[in-house]
Amino acid sequence: MSFRKEQFLQSNRAQHTQSDGIVLDSYNEEDLKQLWRDTLKNGQHGICFSMYEDGQEPGDHITEEQVERRIKILKPYTKWIRSFSCIEGNEFVAHTAHKHGLKTLVGAWLSDDLEKNELEIEALIDLAKKGVVDIAAVGNEVLYRNDLSVEQLLAYIKRVKEAIPDVPVGYVDAYYEFVVHPELVENSDVILTNCYPYWEGTAIDYSLGHMNDMYHQVLNVCKGKRVIITETGWPSKGESLGAAHSTEVNAMKYFIDTQKWSQKNKIDVFYFSSFDESWKKGDEGEVGAYWGLWDKNEKLKF
Repeated sequence: MSFRKEQFLQSNRAQHTQSDGIVLDSYNEEDLKQLWRDTLKNGQHGICFSMYEDGQEPGDHITEEQVERRIKILKPYTKWIRSFSCIEGNEFVAHTAHKHGLKTLVGAWLSDDLEKNELEIEALIDLAKKGVVDIAAVGNEVLYRNDLSVEQLLAYIKRVKEAIPDVPVGYVDAYYEFVVHPELVENSDVILTNCYPYWEGTAIDYSLGHMNDMYHQVLNVCKGKRVIITETGWPSKGESLGAAHSTEVNAMKYFIDTQKWSQKNKIDVFYFSSFDESWKKGDEGEVGAYWGLWDKNEKLKF
């Protein structure tokens, strides 16, 4: 996800409650790092898989060996792995995660390239039929990017649901898309929502309250279906956005607060992201490269 002016303005008009998370003044830097490490070791529901090493980018074909190395790093800290594509080596994520006893939320990447969409959809169906998909995500932020119409997207979702009736199928997008498009809820088995207080310029002290509001906006329209937060996170370096500042301290606080909040309220969250990825600077600016819990060299940040 990246900055959207209309949501930034809407967020700044809204009133969010102060978070119930940790109070930074109560920790020195070393104690905060230790709490961050302890929180990570305690485990989390899920994490978004970062595919690309330095010098790689989407479109490059990634080896199974690279995927396996990164899955092994993440395995002790998570129960689920989320992938974003089913081609160009991304198909190895589902196979490798299952081999290591992890569950998978597997995404087909959809865009305005209809030929490539066919490859993604067929590959997702194939992976599901091979038994390595626990939840299937048909597209990620397609409406957010205005890549496809709602009608085109729904046609893909219905096609996948028909092909793999025994696997829960959903679509990933920003929380407000499910509020303004009830047909997404109607046609999804599970509601998959991205919630980013950072991208709406929210100060760190109010970030957890803002995310809680985002989540409940979706919960209010989900018609009793399971709601999963498929992405949330905070960058450790880069530009600031409004009152949202990209610092190591804020990144540690947001991770700790998110994990405690999700466990206390029994909310399934996939944290974004596992490893820093340099290619994301092109889409999101300098800040795009610093969302990982591990750095680009696969070393824990803190």
